[in-house]
Amino acid sequence: MTRATTVRAVLAAAVLLVSVLITLTMSPRLGLDLQGGTRMVLQAEDSDTAKADRESTDRTLEVLRRRIDSLGVTEPTLTRSGEDRIIVELPDVQDPRKAAEVIGKTAQLTFHAVQGPGEPAADAAGKGLTLPDEQGRELALGPAALSGAGVKEASASFDAQQGAGWTVSLDFHKDAGRDWTRLTGEAACHPVQDERRRVAIVLDQRVISSPQVSPTVACDTGLPSGSTQITGSFSADEARELALLIEGGALPVPVEIVEQRTVGPTLGAAAIDASARAALIGAAATALFITVVYRLFGALAAVALGAYGVISYAALVALGVTLTLPGLAGFVLAIGMAVDANVLVFERAREEYAGRPGKSLRSSLTAGFKGAWSAVADSNVTTLIAAGLLFFLGSGPVKGFGVTLAIGVLASMFSALVIARALTEIAARSRFVADFRGVNGIAIPGRVRTWLNRRDPQLMRFPRRWLTVSAVLIAVAVAGIVVRGVNFGVEFTGGRLVEYSTSRPVDVETARSALAGAGFGDAEVTTAGAGDISVRTGDLDNDDEHALRAALAAEGGETTKVRDELIGPSLGDELRRNALIALAIAVLVQLGYLAIRFRWTFAVASVGALVHDVIILIGTFAWLGRTVDGIFLAALLTVIGYSVNDSVVVFDRVRELWAKARRKPLAEVANRAVLQTVPRTVNTGMGALFILTALAVLGGDSLEDFALALLIGIVVGTYSSVMTAVPAALLLERTSKVPPPARTRAPRARQGAGRRDPHDNGARV
Repeated sequence: MTRATTVRAVLAAAVLLVSVLITLTMSPRLGLDLQGGTRMVLQAEDSDTAKADRESTDRTLEVLRRRIDSLGVTEPTLTRSGEDRIIVELPDVQDPRKAAEVIGKTAQLTFHAVQGPGEPAADAAGKGLTLPDEQGRELALGPAALSGAGVKEASASFDAQQGAGWTVSLDFHKDAGRDWTRLTGEAACHPVQDERRRVAIVLDQRVISSPQVSPTVACDTGLPSGSTQITGSFSADEARELALLIEGGALPVPVEIVEQRTVGPTLGAAAIDASARAALIGAAATALFITVVYRLFGALAAVALGAYGVISYAALVALGVTLTLPGLAGFVLAIGMAVDANVLVFERAREEYAGRPGKSLRSSLTAGFKGAWSAVADSNVTTLIAAGLLFFLGSGPVKGFGVTLAIGVLASMFSALVIARALTEIAARSRFVADFRGVNGIAIPGRVRTWLNRRDPQLMRFPRRWLTVSAVLIAVAVAGIVVRGVNFGVEFTGGRLVEYSTSRPVDVETARSALAGAGFGDAEVTTAGAGDISVRTGDLDNDDEHALRAALAAEGGETTKVRDELIGPSLGDELRRNALIALAIAVLVQLGYLAIRFRWTFAVASVGALVHDVIILIGTFAWLGRTVDGIFLAALLTVIGYSVNDSVVVFDRVRELWAKARRKPLAEVANRAVLQTVPRTVNTGMGALFILTALAVLGGDSLEDFALALLIGIVVGTYSSVMTAVPAALLLERTSKVPPPARTRAPRARQGAGRRDPHDNGARV
């Protein structure tokens, strides 16, 4: 083996070994749509005493964390999103009413005099209470002397001069400062070490601190507002947390639930099983297909494809990526797209072998990897751009899809350019593989290529005809959008969508009548697959949802909530706006990248084909009455990446051939480039179609629309990259004054350089 092949083999073995260890020792982090639970997005709002900014939102988040811990939820997740949003994920919580009640309350921070230990000495009004202090000892507390709204500022600091360590300083507003002085003055009238000399700070019925008034403070004198310090054996984190809790309670920020999703655990388990079946069947079909087409080298690519699956899964687990349902679909989809690089290399190697008689198999394979590198890099960059847009502009599960897609693209490049290359180069050194053309799969041209070479169709002779066909398709799609309208999901319109599973079958009309009788006459009722009932309404709170479920249970028996999505109108408007921004940025970024890498005419033509695909996909969904939601947006942006991917491959070949034959008419060059890349396009498309068909058929209702959108997008994108982008580029080039691309030549000193194949004696006829 050559040194380069040895390095690739060792690197591939090392990465694969680490991936296997990670797969066997670590478990994936499942999103709520796979493990079941409730996800809420809270919008912080301005109040009379606080502005909803990053700082106040962080305080609110910490208070909410304490409250949710009191619910006993296992491993809840709370994170701030942007400046004023909080994302709360509650695994295994199927009824969000209790959580919503606790979360929605404004933080209650109060200051109390300690009346002594033991049982409470409740006053006549019943305002006294007993709570455990920080050490768990019961304290009898008097009524609240002042509330947290009076706290102006609370900060943690390290007192090195007095040796007090970490302390928490309090500063009160004017009126509250007088109440604080009175409270501490009364406490100071009791002896030192007496429980009644303490002051209890209570947050949401929990004592967070109960300091004793310093012995230096005289009776009825009290502590002034600006010089109050809470001391104790605090660590830095404990002092900061205490200050954050006090100030967070002092500056309560009202929160509104703008998004709420609840998924039953059975739906998540079914989605995982369905996706696993689709992945196995689709991957097996893809592996069988490339093995039949490329024989031994195809089988080696299938082995690399299996390695890709292990590596990408290990990367997801090691990075702690939350695997959501769209992310799982993205992982499965990337298996089909991972074949693309191998197909590009093998088709290029076939061209090298057939175009240069006497060239060895190993040399053809090496030339195939070198010749395909440009197209592989550009096509994967465009897909990474789409994945980046999904992550930065998407929300919730769509972000997970973007991360999964990006990891899949990077893993697929490693699989094709390192693992598959090492395996095929080792195999190519075998005399048996090199001598028997029917074994290696490279020495045979393939049926599609043979048919095209024999017929030599002049597809680009009349480019306007193809553009006319594309224009007709766009017109039909626009008619669907205008006539049928786009069925936006609740993510874009706001409202609530709930799916129920009933123990007895309930038809739509019966369910609609039952809901109308319960006061939900405006609810939109449809079937959700497998006999489930889907209910979509505008304004529906958690109590109304409970009543709605009871009305269905009267007809269908035991009724289980399978899925629950609540989107506030403000968030719906924002998501719709972000979707348009994502599409606009996707178009502009792809245009800029292609203009830099190619010619402006090629860039404009590719983006025109991209817009063509977007319109047709949306129009098709409009005609079919399918829902356009966040998952559809993920599919749409993926189609954009795929469409540009195909166009890049074609234009990369046009650029290469045109540079070699600058005097030939561009239409002739483009026609030859199209015919040379059609086998790659067909074989790559088949790999993706196997996976998507398996997802559409076996992936269940939750993945059906996603897979359908990608199926339509890939078919339309494959067509447009050849029959729309190339004809458009030909027409644009007629007005362009930019000269043809220059041919890249190797330096003279390196021409003819390279080590001869040991099976090649150098003789030529």
